[in-house]
Amino acid sequence: MTIQEKQQEVIDEFSMFDDWMQRYEYMIELGKSLPLIDEKYKIDENLIKGCQSRVWVHAELEGDKLVFTADSDAIITKGIVAILIRVFSNQHPSEIIEADTKFIDEIGLKEHLSPTRANGLVSMIKQLKMYAVAYQTQLN
Repeated sequence: MTIQEKQQEVIDEFSMFDDWMQRYEYMIELGKSLPLIDEKYKIDENLIKGCQSRVWVHAELEGDKLVFTADSDAIITKGIVAILIRVFSNQHPSEIIEADTKFIDEIGLKEHLSPTRANGLVSMIKQLKMYAVAYQTQLN
């Protein structure tokens, strides 16, 4: 699946819920299904800067695709990073770099987060794209 197809899938899933309490519950469920980061990667270098809670993200190149794993000590944040990883993991670094993140606005996520969580969301996206830039240079 392309990034755009995965984004549309997330939009479709979120549109099934009537209110934000249901969407938060769904995000918590997504967080529980997150492919967990190996404990050895829960180090300061993998912490997302700018997040109120602690979020670790690790990236590895498998073939020409970037694979992300993550964890967080906060359940909502874990759900947020689970959505991002679902969309961006197993994609070519150049596709991650070029991808827009309008789907986040379309599901209304940013407007339903506290300002500090919204800043954390932006920091998570920046970090995933920075990993993609770093691995893209390796592929060139």
